[in-house]
Amino acid sequence: MTLAGRTAAWWARLRSPRLPATPLCLPPWLPTGPAACERPYSSHGKEKLDMSTYPVESIRNFSIIAHVDHGKSTLADRLLEITGTIAKTDHNKQVLDKLQVERERGITVKAQSASLFYNYEGVNYLLNLIDTPGHVDFSYEVSRSLSACQGVILVVDANEGIQAQTVANFYLAFEAQLAIIPVINKIDLKNADPERVEKQIEKLFDIPVDECVRISAKKGTNVETVLQKVIEKIPPPQCNTADPLKALVFDSTFDHYRGVVANIALFGGEIQKGHKIVSAHTKKRYEVNEVGILTPNEQPTHKLYAGQVGYVIAGMKEVTEAQIGDTLFLYKQPVEPLPGFKSAKPMVFAGMYPVDQTEYNNLKSALERLTLNDSSVTVHRDSSLALGAGWRLGFLGLLHMEVFNQRLEQEYNMSVILTAPTVPYKAVLSSAKLIKEYGKAEITIINPAQFPDKLSVSEYLEPTVLGTIVTPQEYIGKIIVLCQDRRAVQKDMVYIDEHRVMLKYLFPLNEIVVDFYDTLKSLSSGYASFDYEDAGYQAADLIKMDILLNGNPVEELATIIHKDKAYAAGKFLCERLKDAIPRQLFEIAIQAAIGKKIIARETLKAYRKNVVAKCYGGDITRRMKLLKRQAEGKKLMRKIGNVEVPRDAFIRVLKRQTDK
Repeated sequence: MTLAGRTAAWWARLRSPRLPATPLCLPPWLPTGPAACERPYSSHGKEKLDMSTYPVESIRNFSIIAHVDHGKSTLADRLLEITGTIAKTDHNKQVLDKLQVERERGITVKAQSASLFYNYEGVNYLLNLIDTPGHVDFSYEVSRSLSACQGVILVVDANEGIQAQTVANFYLAFEAQLAIIPVINKIDLKNADPERVEKQIEKLFDIPVDECVRISAKKGTNVETVLQKVIEKIPPPQCNTADPLKALVFDSTFDHYRGVVANIALFGGEIQKGHKIVSAHTKKRYEVNEVGILTPNEQPTHKLYAGQVGYVIAGMKEVTEAQIGDTLFLYKQPVEPLPGFKSAKPMVFAGMYPVDQTEYNNLKSALERLTLNDSSVTVHRDSSLALGAGWRLGFLGLLHMEVFNQRLEQEYNMSVILTAPTVPYKAVLSSAKLIKEYGKAEITIINPAQFPDKLSVSEYLEPTVLGTIVTPQEYIGKIIVLCQDRRAVQKDMVYIDEHRVMLKYLFPLNEIVVDFYDTLKSLSSGYASFDYEDAGYQAADLIKMDILLNGNPVEELATIIHKDKAYAAGKFLCERLKDAIPRQLFEIAIQAAIGKKIIARETLKAYRKNVVAKCYGGDITRRMKLLKRQAEGKKLMRKIGNVEVPRDAFIRVLKRQTDK
C-alpha cells in the first residue's frame, strides 16, 4: 500500500464510530474538557483557595534566622510537615532549598517563603514562613525577608552555642523591632549543652532563660511548641483590607512562559485576577493574570488580602520591570510608596567575561535574569584588551561570587572567565584640573587603570569592615597573630562564657576578601566563626603595581595594593607569569614595578640553538666567536620582537586560584 493509501486508511479508522479513539495519556495536573483550552501554565489544574477566611488577626508572618548549619532548613521542613503542608516522608530534607547549588553545598542561598495553615485552640491561623540564609554574604537576603515579617525564630545550635552570624542576625531583627523567639536546636546530640547556650542568650541578648524553647528539628522533638509560641508571641500585621492596595515586592523570579513572578507582601487592600495595577518605580500599568500563595509550590487563590504574603503574575515581560523593593498599587488609586530596601553595598568586585566572545549576548541575557533573582549583584559594562568585552560585577562576598558563578553554569549553561576579586578604593584629589574633569573631589576606583598619580592626590582611602570572631579560648593566640598579620586593629574582646570569646577587629577589606575565612577555620580546627559589617573608609598607603614585559607595561595585569604587601605580591605574580607565558626565541624579562622602581623580576630564558655543536677541538676563539654572534642576534631580536601574551596565559594569571 502506498503512503497516501495508508494515511487514508488511518483517518477512516480514526473516524469510525465502532472503534473509539484511544484516549491520550495526559499528565494528571493538566485540565481536560473546556478548561484545557486555557493556558496550561497558569494554575496546573489546582483548585483556587479562598483566602477571605483568614482575617488580619489570624495571620502571622515570621522568618527563621540563624548562623550557618544551625538547622534552619530542617526546622522549616518539620513545620511544613506538622501543618500538613507537605507529606511526612524520609525524603524531606531542605524542602525549601530549591536551587541545585543549595543542595550540593548544604547551605541556603535564597530566602524561600511558604504559607502554613494551623489550627490552634479552635482558630484557623495562616502562618507565612520565610527560611533565610545563614552565611554573612547573604545577609541582604535576611534583611529583605525581615521587611515582610513581624517576628523571627532565632535558632541556636545546642552544641556550638552563639556564633558570629547569630549575633549579626539578632541585631538585624532587633533594629527592625521584631518579636524574637529563641529556639535551641539539636538537643539530641551527645555533646549538646542547652543550659550553657541559654546562659549565653541571656548574657548577650538579654532574653530570659525561661523564654527559650528546646527542640530537636531532626527528630521533631517539641517542634509543635514553636508554632504555638509563634501564634502567642508574634503580633498580627498592622494593616487593613479596606485601605487602598499597597504591596511590597520583596523577591522575584523569571519564568520563560509567564514572565516575571513577583513575591509580594500586602500592607493594605486586596488584589485579584483582572485588577489593573501600577508599579511605583517604573510607572507602568499591568493587568493581573494570577495571584496565589506558596505552599511551598505555587497555589493559585481567588484573592490576596492585607497582611498576606504571596505571588502575583501580571505580564511583566522584561526582567528590569520587577524591581525588588518596589510598591504596587491599583490604577487611579496611587499610594505613598513603601520605603523599600537600602541598596546592597558590594564588597568584592570581579571581572566576568565569556570564554568565547560569540556567547556575549547569551551571557548578557543570563546575567539579566539571574540579577533579577539576586538583586544584590551590581553589573557594569567593562572591556579588556586581553579578554574582550565583559562586565565588572559587584558581590557581597567571596562565597556570593562563587555561588553566582555556579548558578550561571547550572541554570543557564554559561561558561565564564572570572578574574581575581578586588575591592573599591577611593582617592581624594588635590589637582584642580582633575576635580574639574571628574566633577568631584573624591573618586571611587574599581579598575586599576583609573588609579590617579600620587602627585595629584592628597590621600588614598581603602574600605574597612568591623569583623566579629567567636572562638573557643584556646585558639585566641593564633587568631590574634593572624589578625595582626592582616593589618587589623583590635576594638573589643568579650568572654561569652568560661570557654568562648568574642573578638572585634577593624579589618581592611582587601585583607579578608580572599582567604581569611579559610585560614581562620584551619587555625581553629573549624570552631571559630566570622562575620563582618561595613565600617566605611580609612586613609591607607596605596600604590599601583605595574607588570612589565621587556620594559613594556601590561595594562590588564596592573593591581592596586598596600605598600607593605607590594613586594610579596609582585614576586608571586612574576612567578605565575613565568609559568604561563610560552618561551620565545629571545629572553623575556618579567618585572613588577612601582613607578620607576623594579621590586621583583623573573627571567624567561630564550630557546637556543647549539651553535658550537659543529666545533670539535680546535681553537677556543672560534667557539667564542660563534657564541658572541648568537648573543648579538638575540639582542637585536629582543629589540624588535614583541612579546605576544596569549589569551590562555592571561586567563591563567588573572583567574582566581581556587586551589589556593
